Amino acid sequence: QVQIVESGGGLVQPGGSLRLSCKTSGFPFDDYAIGWFRQAPGKEREGVSCASSSELSKYYADSVKGRFTISRDDDESMVYLQMNNLKPEDTAVYYCAASWALGSTWDNAAKYNYWGHGIQVTVSS
Repeated sequence: QVQIVESGGGLVQPGGSLRLSCKTSGFPFDDYAIGWFRQAPGKEREGVSCASSSELSKYYADSVKGRFTISRDDDESMVYLQMNNLKPEDTAVYYCAASWALGSTWDNAAKYNYWGHGIQVTVSS
């Protein structure tokens, strides 16, 4: 069965860094685009970043460009999100998701077939 498990979240001070990991199994990882989404309290879920299959393309939300970096390890079926210079507005539950037919709208949550349960990231002093 499909499993997607996020790890690496927690509490960090503004300006700090975290590295989120996404461990997947149960589907042909190489054929899927993998995205990160986040949802803050009272807000809609938003796309943060995405790496297409074979890492041919990488996408980032404007709010995280230059601070976050997505990478994938196809041998281990893992995806990572390195988050630097974190800001309080980055506080949210972060979700890892997999899409088989992403198309051009990488940040459309409806395009993703499988989701993890999410992990909390809190940026606060």
